Amino acid sequence: MFIPKTITFIAAMAFAKALTAINYYVSNAGSDDNTGLSLQSAFLTLQHAANHVIAGDTVFVDEGGYAGFDLREAYGAEGHPIVFKALGNAVEINQSGPIRNDGINVENCSHIVIDGFRANNMPGNGNGIRVVLSDFCVVRNCSCDNNAERGIFTAFTDDIIIEYNTCSNSVDEHGIYVSNSSDRPIVRYNECYGNNNIGIHFNGDLSAGGDGIISDAQVYGNIIYENNLAAGINMDGVENPVIYNNLIFDNHFAQGIALFQQDGAISSRGAKIFNNTIIVPPDGRWGILAGEGSNVGTKIYNNIIINHHQWRGCIALENTAGFQSNYNILNDKMSADGDGASISLANWQFLGFDVNSLLAEDPENIFANPGGADFHLKPGSQAIDAGTGMVDNIVATDIEGHPRPMGAAFDIGAYEYAMPNGADNVFGRVPALYPNPATDFIFLYPELGRNVAEVIRLLDSNGRLVRRFAPESHRLDVRGISRGAFFLEVHLKNGRKILSKVAIH
Repeated sequence: MFIPKTITFIAAMAFAKALTAINYYVSNAGSDDNTGLSLQSAFLTLQHAANHVIAGDTVFVDEGGYAGFDLREAYGAEGHPIVFKALGNAVEINQSGPIRNDGINVENCSHIVIDGFRANNMPGNGNGIRVVLSDFCVVRNCSCDNNAERGIFTAFTDDIIIEYNTCSNSVDEHGIYVSNSSDRPIVRYNECYGNNNIGIHFNGDLSAGGDGIISDAQVYGNIIYENNLAAGINMDGVENPVIYNNLIFDNHFAQGIALFQQDGAISSRGAKIFNNTIIVPPDGRWGILAGEGSNVGTKIYNNIIINHHQWRGCIALENTAGFQSNYNILNDKMSADGDGASISLANWQFLGFDVNSLLAEDPENIFANPGGADFHLKPGSQAIDAGTGMVDNIVATDIEGHPRPMGAAFDIGAYEYAMPNGADNVFGRVPALYPNPATDFIFLYPELGRNVAEVIRLLDSNGRLVRRFAPESHRLDVRGISRGAFFLEVHLKNGRKILSKVAIH
């Protein structure tokens, strides 16, 4: 087969680049006159390292305090990013970079990874970490506290991933801010709290250029609380976002989730809002507010929305056309008139919404310890097995990684009820079995086989024996068992017991 010379040349260059990738080191004990090729010969400053990197290079940073850096026109490649990696948990950017007030600034770049830094107390208009005009970048495992503007700020950043960060106590604005026609952003597993404005904010901002639309955002697994204005998750000019498995609570003077148009080119629309837990305090606003146009294509399933405000409630729409909502747990306060007078759940259902949803019981009956901000489901919670599987093309696990569903149906809210009362999962939070639901066989993780288990039994929902399996089994044959919800009980040789919910389809 004939292969054009240009393709061969590009492939050869990529291979050569991978072979020549360099690991640099930065240390408080280093010198910018060093080679930077080991900790013993490390550079002293991050900026000096930033001036040297090309595709495939990694900069490892030893623990200590550093001035920030400004990375511009540096281009990694797919499979060969430029990586800045903190060694340990105490690498702190305690001074802004040389050009801007930000701790870390990435501008006009691609395929950059920022991993594990603390970027706190940036002055003036500074952000902890700023990424602009840069695609295919990752910001992960960073902590951004008490920065003058925002924790993490991005603009014109297609395919950015922001994950496992803590963004807190921003003095002026938000924890995380994704702006300016940034398509396909993924914002997941972050903790945003104590910020002066919004926890996580998306703004297409047409006036800044581009199409003014943020398309296909994924926002999941985040914990957002004690922020002070607008919303826990705020979306202006966002098209077809998926928002699921988020825990949003005690955000003041704010909605839980807001969809609208202000600066964006469109009203946020086509949102899939699934399996979130939203608790609104007495000084909050609506659980979910969808402005004019945001009703179009928006679906709200499997959410727990509890609002302690005197009259504001769970879901407020300015227009109901093209909107779907069902299988939620809600207070008796809804609105088809925007931020206006609320109506009862029964009247809301008369409009055709939430016909299978439940009126919320006392939070003490739903959650393990709501007063202590523990929103795991308690045994007997009305949320258990009360959701719909219509979300399963998006929602495969819960906020902690447990598979969904783990019973006869999806649980409602961010947490799937993982273990019945008194059960002891010695292998961590994720049950040691798969698939779930099962059809023909259930496979146990290897450590539950041969040398560990004494008894393996399948029980029905009333605790009656359905089938017993050999102790050395790690493949359990469940063929011929009727569909339904069961418990898999594993007695261990150390006297402990694992009891996991499993569905058989």
